[in-house]
Amino acid sequence: MAVVFIILGIVLVLAIILWGIGVRVIPNDKIAVVEKWWSPKGALDEKIIALNGEAGYQPELLRGGIHLLTPLMYKIHKCSLVTIPQGEIAYVFARDGKPLDPTQTLGKVIFEGNNFQNTRGFLNNGGQKGPQRGIVREGTYAFNLAQFVIITNNKTYYLPLGSKSEDVSIENMAQILKERNGFNPIVIKGSDDEVGIVTVHDGPSLNKNDIIAPTVGDDSNNEDTYHNNFQDPEKFLHAGGFRGRQHQVLVEGTYFINRLFATVQFIEKTVVDVGFVGVVVSYIGPRGEDSSGEGYKHGELVEEGCRGVWNKPLMPGKYAFNTYSGKIVTVPTTNIILKWISNQSGTHSYDENLKEVTLITKDAFQPSLPLSVVLHIDYKKAPLVIQRFGDIKKLVDQTLDPMVSAYFKNIGQTKTLIQLIQERSDIQETSSKEMKIKFGHYNLDLEEVLIGTPSSSENDNKIEDILTQLRERQIALERIETYSQQEKAAVKEKEFREAQSRASQQQFLTESEINIQIQSNKGKAEYRRALEEASKIKAIAEAEAEKEARIGIGKAIAVDEQVKAYGGPQYQVMQEIMSKFTQAIEKSQIKIVPETLVTMGGAEGQSGNVFEMLMGMLVSEKLGVDFDKKCEEKNDARAMKIKDSILNSLNKEDDIKEEDIPIIE
Repeated sequence: MAVVFIILGIVLVLAIILWGIGVRVIPNDKIAVVEKWWSPKGALDEKIIALNGEAGYQPELLRGGIHLLTPLMYKIHKCSLVTIPQGEIAYVFARDGKPLDPTQTLGKVIFEGNNFQNTRGFLNNGGQKGPQRGIVREGTYAFNLAQFVIITNNKTYYLPLGSKSEDVSIENMAQILKERNGFNPIVIKGSDDEVGIVTVHDGPSLNKNDIIAPTVGDDSNNEDTYHNNFQDPEKFLHAGGFRGRQHQVLVEGTYFINRLFATVQFIEKTVVDVGFVGVVVSYIGPRGEDSSGEGYKHGELVEEGCRGVWNKPLMPGKYAFNTYSGKIVTVPTTNIILKWISNQSGTHSYDENLKEVTLITKDAFQPSLPLSVVLHIDYKKAPLVIQRFGDIKKLVDQTLDPMVSAYFKNIGQTKTLIQLIQERSDIQETSSKEMKIKFGHYNLDLEEVLIGTPSSSENDNKIEDILTQLRERQIALERIETYSQQEKAAVKEKEFREAQSRASQQQFLTESEINIQIQSNKGKAEYRRALEEASKIKAIAEAEAEKEARIGIGKAIAVDEQVKAYGGPQYQVMQEIMSKFTQAIEKSQIKIVPETLVTMGGAEGQSGNVFEMLMGMLVSEKLGVDFDKKCEEKNDARAMKIKDSILNSLNKEDDIKEEDIPIIE
């Protein structure tokens, strides 16, 4: 036991000796801030860090190891290394340095400060006291906690100086940063459909005519001014940035922004749906040149980026639009139906204040006329409409409602109630044409006007009486038409019955018609055969007649030649008679000379037989034949033609030469 006490005593004595000679041991996970008790150069007045060997906190730190510093002059404050977790941000508060300018909120960034680990460099290069614009990212750092207060999400690192006001100030700053979620980077996801509106809390103030700071330092090609979405405050200010709400917005991405320098508000992206366009009304930008034309007197339309109404609308899509720098008025490009009907309105609600138009007709009725108007806005003319009316709701309430109501009131005064009802189609067509011109004056395209049925108020039933009379009149007319149609139906039924009867006897009718046609065809055939037979008989008769004529004429020619040959006609007659007589006697076998001849004693020279008597008669010319008298010839052209033909043929036979006649042996 005595040995143990002896050993402990020896160790204690050695420790006292080492401390007395100034031996200090600093672990590797610690740093030591050196505080000088006294110095020949005296003490510091307003500063905390002694840069020139004065008494006070020294800028250089003691890192892990063994150091010799006499306790009679130096006091060692061991501190932990500052560790910032991955993905987090730490903020710095400088206790010493130049004071901030009256317009400054945060101390400027000193690049030679090496992330605030070079205290001497920070102070010698103009580092300012107070909260800093620069931030510290993840990692482990050896900070001089007498000079810098490091505020992280879980802990605040600093060397207490015994000032309660400073402790309260640091605690308040840490609380503000937690409220702003300042220890985490700003992350905007694409699925969020959000944009970040940035408000800068440092830098020069805006001009009195500006309500939002213009965009600066957004050109990544210019390294001197590109602040990379407010992540580099010094470059932002160098580019001429102003404090206040910024026109430039943050879109999808991760941003390490000092929340003491700038805060971010999230708003939804502006969506222009299909069937709409967005007309931009910009509150910022330079004054642009009017592009609306001389004929438009309701305001100016400017180019994109200028202050005023942009002349080109935004087409359907999502836009990272800063709603503090302007607004987007959506204008439907599909057909808009406005209903002048109480308690009815479209999904767009443009017509929620519209009611039926009250008319006074020519015959002093006061019906309410329900209307529907279909109109269309050309997307290219949407900026003109917004410049003139502000929005579609104002257009409907302040212009279209009184214009349409007045038009139909004028129409009602020229029509009776019955005319208003019966001529609805004509009124609708006429109103569509006339109001199309009126709508065109407001850069609107009227598609169609639809008129409903006039109605009366709850306490007025006169219009209903008129309508009842019209209905009864129509019923009477319909009855007349019904009776007429029934009469026609009866006639048609009769025709149908007859057709049915005819159809039932159709087979017999068909057969009879076929028989009639067959008989007709037979009659025609018989008639044709009769005509052919008649033609044949006629041809045969003509041929026989011609034959007989030729034979007769031939005989006449032969007789004539015989007469000439016999020396006279009397000889020819005699010859002919004798020839016929001879033939008759031959056929009858009559005896010319009787076997017994008895004579009675007559005149002298008379014969007693027939032949002698006949010859005597011929000679005595008692037969009545005048041989001296010449026959009178009749000039029959056809007979003469046949006669000439026969004679010509005979003459041709006479011309045949003897050698041409064949010899018949």
